[in-house]
Amino acid sequence: MSGRTGRVVIKITIGGVEAEIECEEGQLKKVVEEFLTAVQTQRLKEQENIDKPLPRDSARLKTTSRGIILSLWKEGWFQIPRSLGETDGEMSVRGYHYDRTAIAHTLADLVREGILTRQGKAGKYLYVQKVPPKGV
Repeated sequence: MSGRTGRVVIKITIGGVEAEIECEEGQLKKVVEEFLTAVQTQRLKEQENIDKPLPRDSARLKTTSRGIILSLWKEGWFQIPRSLGETDGEMSVRGYHYDRTAIAHTLADLVREGILTRQGKAGKYLYVQKVPPKGV
């Protein structure tokens, strides 16, 4: 051999990361070290992501029951009569959880303001839009 080194192929697995490395014999140490550094760097990044607190949806935290119910009204959700329980359920499906008393007060306020009207008897009211939102 005229001072030439041969090609080396190795398979290496570290912590579930598998690689096949092919290089010149003289480069093997350097290539393996680079692979180990890359695996370690990736693991550190993954650990940082695990340790980070999840971002909080600040808009959701600041939304009031009134704001949510007005959004439902703007979407036309109150085009058909809805009960307090249905309103509470729809808000829950959307990720908003309020005390039913707060929801009932908000619905009553919107009735007084002329946005919604209610049908039925006390304790079994159905709420329906009195006037449609603009653009609906």
